[in-house]
Amino acid sequence: MLQNRFGKLAAAALAGSMLMGAAACGGSEEPATSATAAAPSDGASSAAPAAAGAKVGLAYDIGGRGDQSFNDAAAAGLDKAKSELGLAETKELEAGNGETEAAKEERLRLLADGGYNPIIAIGFAYSGSLKKVAAEFPDIKFAIVDDADATGANISNLLFAEHEGSFLVGAAAALKSKKGHVGFIGGVQVPLINKFEAGFAAGAKAVKADIKIDSKYLSQPPDFTGFADPAKGKTAAEGMFDAGADVVYQAAGGSGSGVFEAAKAAGGLAIGVDSDQAKTAAADLQGVIMTSMLKKVDVAVFDFLKSFADNTVKSGTTSYDLKAGGVDYSTTGGQVDDIKAKLDEFKQKIISGEITVPDKTS
Repeated sequence: MLQNRFGKLAAAALAGSMLMGAAACGGSEEPATSATAAAPSDGASSAAPAAAGAKVGLAYDIGGRGDQSFNDAAAAGLDKAKSELGLAETKELEAGNGETEAAKEERLRLLADGGYNPIIAIGFAYSGSLKKVAAEFPDIKFAIVDDADATGANISNLLFAEHEGSFLVGAAAALKSKKGHVGFIGGVQVPLINKFEAGFAAGAKAVKADIKIDSKYLSQPPDFTGFADPAKGKTAAEGMFDAGADVVYQAAGGSGSGVFEAAKAAGGLAIGVDSDQAKTAAADLQGVIMTSMLKKVDVAVFDFLKSFADNTVKSGTTSYDLKAGGVDYSTTGGQVDDIKAKLDEFKQKIISGEITVPDKTS
């Protein structure tokens, strides 16, 4: 542990120097409806300071603020909290390609040693490092997005029903496909991204049972560069469009921009993920994005910070599903207006339990 190697004074000095080099910038996005379901507290103390005195640390996944997708959704939640909760200070740090587990641990320790509380880790890749560091700082509240394995009295797990939102855009893809042939591109082949694929395939098949679905992942763990390689995303999508697909859904983080480029070149359509990418992608690519699967990471981040401000932080899992408004599909650009009634019908059937969406491929 950093404190044991160098002593608390040295650790604090190191934290200060490294944190000064990390930039945080502004920006905002309209929030969505908050989820309400949360696991009961395990009785841990929630003696957190008021939001106005809080120093919030946020550790991004690969791509960081500006990825126009997953990380930017988290950034939007932080920006809303800055505006509405009057946070004293925020610090945003970013993961690097190919970094070690030790690097993730050090990033979280730097925030903790720098006096940041609470600290939010964006992405399942922080699971092991956050669980370890949270145990070293029991008086600091931690949250992690997309991971249920890192557990502790001071850890909040913010989870989503990605498969439910992906069902809706899968149905949209099948309804809009003129060739009966669609594709899915995942950033990294891990169980989380498989949830996107499973829901997408189920939605497409609910519309057209014999639809052809191509699937490809850009990298295999422990290589997570598939979330930050637009060139690789473009090549994968080009292959799908050349093979006859006319709609491709990407759950690939920063690599998604390459998928949009391929869709434009092929005269096809693409589906965005996490954020409403018809708003966030480059202007010349927004027109090919027929819809996006909205994953309300902004809501989860804001909700957690609001609970911290209210001294109501609960450890354990909070689930953001379709019923809670945690996932959905976007309508920007009007390209799904003609099928919106059908998509909303599917939505209500999922919410009511008439349709159960698989969360893994068979």
